[in-house]
Amino acid sequence: MSFGENLQTIRKKNRLSQERLAEMLGVSRQAVSKWELGEGYPEVDKLLILSKKLNISLDSLLGGENTPGDSENSKSSDVIRIISPNEGVIISTSKVTRSQQFRGGKNSPKYALFAADGNDMSFWGAQNTFLAWYRNLEDVTREIAEIQNALETGVSSYTLQFSVKCKQNLLRTIED
Repeated sequence: MSFGENLQTIRKKNRLSQERLAEMLGVSRQAVSKWELGEGYPEVDKLLILSKKLNISLDSLLGGENTPGDSENSKSSDVIRIISPNEGVIISTSKVTRSQQFRGGKNSPKYALFAADGNDMSFWGAQNTFLAWYRNLEDVTREIAEIQNALETGVSSYTLQFSVKCKQNLLRTIED
């Protein structure tokens, strides 16, 4: 496969639009489109960012080696990379959990989603990383189900879809 075909396949596996990938790289959506059509190539620094953000080696990206999950016999993984675009968080995890319902104003989110680092063996136990805010129980439950589905089907990366963008307002968190 060509670089453009590899990039498109990997982008789709990671459930990223051309626009979202362009934002991650600091380029235009048209640039990503040209790369995927084989009409150009990214600069070396962009290739390095692509490799890191998409969790793929440069050899696989450029040379067309089989990428993880390409073979029919590949197993589902117990770890997934979760990308939280609203919070700017990327973490590899095997477990997510939601908070209890928060009390707050009309425009305050009601639930939070956290990822555990999976290191239950440390002195302090597993450390939780905040991923995102959610308006209601249905949205956070649907997000957890999608993450679980991605884990079961061996998807290497998942971008949160149902979270809301929030901002801090004095001591409260409100939807942006």
